[in-house]
Amino acid sequence: MLLILSSLIVTTNTQVLAHTVKISGDVGGIVHLEPNDNPRSGEVTQTWFALTRKGGKVIPLKDCNCRLAIYAEPHVAGEPALIEPPLTSIQAERYEGIPGAEITFPKPGVYQLQLSGKPVTEGSFKPFELKFVVTVATGKTIDTLQPGQNVNQNQQGTTIGLVQTLIWLGILLLSGGIVAFLIQMKKNN
Repeated sequence: MLLILSSLIVTTNTQVLAHTVKISGDVGGIVHLEPNDNPRSGEVTQTWFALTRKGGKVIPLKDCNCRLAIYAEPHVAGEPALIEPPLTSIQAERYEGIPGAEITFPKPGVYQLQLSGKPVTEGSFKPFELKFVVTVATGKTIDTLQPGQNVNQNQQGTTIGLVQTLIWLGILLLSGGIVAFLIQMKKNN
């Protein structure tokens, strides 16, 4: 029981929720990261957002003043973004002209991608803010920043510290369960 609980604690906090539809006002969107929604640190990740307004009409980048901000998790509201990559108009799958970006995540861990936007033509859709949680696997180590990066070492240290704490908590719970089991077995004998 403790083993299951401890593994759930660790995996629940590091899962990738890819292709989950997020909705803000009358805009819905999904995010996709190459390769196969499994980005790796230190490697360029092609990222794109399929945005639609109510009724299913695609919102191309040319119709949206969009901004992408990336935060290492956990982060405090009001902190500057870790990375703010420029968005470009791309074609992906059946979508044409949608917002896309090349992102190089500096370290493995959990990140929040926050895409916000306002219509170029007033009234075509409501301003929106969509938040996606992404887990980045270990890849290459990088020492240099890509354009638009504002690396906050405390944020990343906090993220790594949280994951390590959860792992140690799981180990302690598991160890306690084994000790309790052995004591109970000894009493029964």
